[in-house]
Amino acid sequence: MKRMISVIVLAIVLASSSAWAADATAALDLNSAYVWRGITLNDGLVAQPSLDVSKNGFGLNVWGNYDIDDYDNTLDDNDFQEIDLTAYYSFNIDKLDFTVGVINYVFPSSGLPATLELYGTVGTTLAGGLSIALGFYYDVDEVESFYSDLSLSYAMNLSDKLGLEVGAKVGYAGEDFAEYYSTAATDGGFYDYGFSLILTYAVNDALSVGANINYTNSVDDDVLPDADVASGVYGVDTKVYGGVSIAYTF
Repeated sequence: MKRMISVIVLAIVLASSSAWAADATAALDLNSAYVWRGITLNDGLVAQPSLDVSKNGFGLNVWGNYDIDDYDNTLDDNDFQEIDLTAYYSFNIDKLDFTVGVINYVFPSSGLPATLELYGTVGTTLAGGLSIALGFYYDVDEVESFYSDLSLSYAMNLSDKLGLEVGAKVGYAGEDFAEYYSTAATDGGFYDYGFSLILTYAVNDALSVGANINYTNSVDDDVLPDADVASGVYGVDTKVYGGVSIAYTF
C-alpha cells in the first residue's frame, strides 16, 4: 500500500509540475463485473479508478479495482481487491506503434502475493479505422509464465462528439500461467476470446463519458475452465458484462 501511495503522489507531482508538463488522465469505470483475461474475479458491481501520466513516450499508470459487491463470499465487498502499478515507454517505428513496460500487481485485501509482469505490445492501423495489435506478457515473479493476445478493433465517429469502437480478441497462455490462475486447468494453449462495443462521448476537450458491453468465453476448457468458486476454482463465470466510464484529461 505504501508503494501504491508513493506512485500516486509521484504521478500527481509529475502531472502538475510546469517543468515536466506531462499529459495526465484520471478516469473512473463502473462495471457490472471484473473479468481479466477471461477469468471472472468478481461477478458483481466494481469501481475501477485510474490515473495515467505520460511525457515523450514515458508513462506511469495506477489502476485499482474496488469491489462494491462480494463474489460468492470469497472476497469482501467495499474493499480494494487489486492495485496495478505500471511503468511504460511507447514509441513508433514507421507505421508500427510499440509499448514496453512492467506491471506490479498488488492485492491489498486478499493477502495474495504481489507479482511482477514484463510486457510488450505492437500495433498498426490497417486501413481507415481498422487496427490490429499483438501483446506479450511474461510474469517473472510468482507465475513464471506468459500470456499473449491478438486484438482487432474498428473505430469510427458517429458524430462530432460521439465515437464507436468495436473490438475482438483471442488469448494464448502458457501451461504454468493457466494452472496458476485456475486449479482445474491441465494444459496451456488458446485461452480466452472476447468481443467489445464501446461508445464514447466528448463533453468538451477535457471531459468524456462512455459506455461499454463485452462478451468473453474460453477457447479450450482444459486451458481456461469454467469457474466453481465455492470449491475454490476460478475461471469463466460471467460472460456478458458492461459498464459506464468518465475520464478527465488535464
